[in-house]
Amino acid sequence: MTSDGTAGARPPSRLSPDRLVVRYRVRGVDVRQVAEAIRVEQTIEFPYELAPAWIRETIVGRIESIDGDPDDGSVTLSYHPDVVGQEPAQLLNVVWGNVSLFENVRLVDLSLPDSLLRLFPGPRLGVPGLRALLRAPDRPLLATALKPMGTAAADLARMAGILAANGIDLVKDDQGLTDQRWAPWDERVARCAEAVRAASERAGRPSLYLPALNFPGPQLLDRAHRARDLGAGGLLVVPGLVGYDAIRALAGDPDLGLPIMAHPAGAGSGVVNPAQGWRHGLLLGLFARVQGADVCIFPHAGGRFAFSQQVCDDIAAECRRPLPGIAAAWPAPGGGIALERIDDTLAVYGRDVVLLVGGALHRGDLATNAGQLRARVEEWTDPAHSE
Repeated sequence: MTSDGTAGARPPSRLSPDRLVVRYRVRGVDVRQVAEAIRVEQTIEFPYELAPAWIRETIVGRIESIDGDPDDGSVTLSYHPDVVGQEPAQLLNVVWGNVSLFENVRLVDLSLPDSLLRLFPGPRLGVPGLRALLRAPDRPLLATALKPMGTAAADLARMAGILAANGIDLVKDDQGLTDQRWAPWDERVARCAEAVRAASERAGRPSLYLPALNFPGPQLLDRAHRARDLGAGGLLVVPGLVGYDAIRALAGDPDLGLPIMAHPAGAGSGVVNPAQGWRHGLLLGLFARVQGADVCIFPHAGGRFAFSQQVCDDIAAECRRPLPGIAAAWPAPGGGIALERIDDTLAVYGRDVVLLVGGALHRGDLATNAGQLRARVEEWTDPAHSE
């Protein structure tokens, strides 16, 4: 790399050759100037010309390409993996630390070398493992949330039992449920877990209950183990509120062993502005998945939130992107799925999808609606609908 930071003859690296590759979209400002700023800010945050030569050559990011117009284009940079070290949080710092403070810069692609992928557990179960656990070898899965906030623990448990008895695979807490006076966490988790277990036994088919873990960091692991001891079959984590590293810590705990569902609350500001933040699929799909999410929830197109089908396809694709040593995660579109649109939704996502249907199940008889939804998905999975 030459002294002005452009590509040029480089001496052999002292370190391993694999690189972390990051691409940004830059609008309305000088792309090359921003590229020069990013590669320094994301590493040494120090005057480039004052740094020792080996640091300029090895530690500072490398500009690999600049495409598009001078003030509206994209830049691809790469970093030696040693700038990340062995700290997963440092990866986030390198790809989105100070650059998150820049205007009109959006993270649009990310490629992790094997040496960095090994820092992340990935999904404990993912698509194949959750299929085996739920004895669902080829059909889409069904999920719903216990609502509304303010409902007593006993009533939520009754609801959970009805849903499990009528074919809902994953019965999760709504993300706003925590340790609240109308449904204290321990009581709610114990009651709901028992209701789902009993209903599953009677029905002869497994369902899982996933309580929400909206707790301070030091409590998360203890609460997760407590949930398992109380009979929970999985965990709902909101990384936009408690941090993506919370997923990694839970998925990497060898004594926990529960599937994790990631909810997008709190992460929306990181994706919805097309000139800022992250590409939707990277944050809500890939990043949640490598941290250890087995199921990645996102708002489906045509629901309550303004996500286009293109955006939803992107998230689903990143849940499934082949990665060495990392299982595929389940995309879980939700946020206003109507029962009459189930076939259309399945046609878009195929069999490896979790349909998160919430309020629509409560418009009428809950047991009838849940049973009809399960029957419709099983009918759709019939060989006549094979892809």
